[in-house]
Amino acid sequence: MNPGSGPSIAAYVLRFQSLFHEGRALAFPCDAQGHVDMDALSDRARGNYLYARAVVGREFATPAVLPSH
Repeated sequence: MNPGSGPSIAAYVLRFQSLFHEGRALAFPCDAQGHVDMDALSDRARGNYLYARAVVGREFATPAVLPSH
C-alpha cells in the first residue's frame, strides 16, 4: 500500500470466531478487504491463520473484517 492511499493494514482485523467456544477467536491484522499479509505474521501466527482458514465451517465461523481497536 502506498503512503496516503488509505488506512494502514493494522486498521482492521480478520476475526475467526469459534463455533463452539463463545469467548474463543483468532484475529489477524488485515486491510479493509480482509487481506492478511502473511509475510508480516510470526511463524506461530501464520500457522494459526492457515489453520483457522482450513477449518472454517467446522471449528471457526466465516471470518469477519472488523475495525482494529
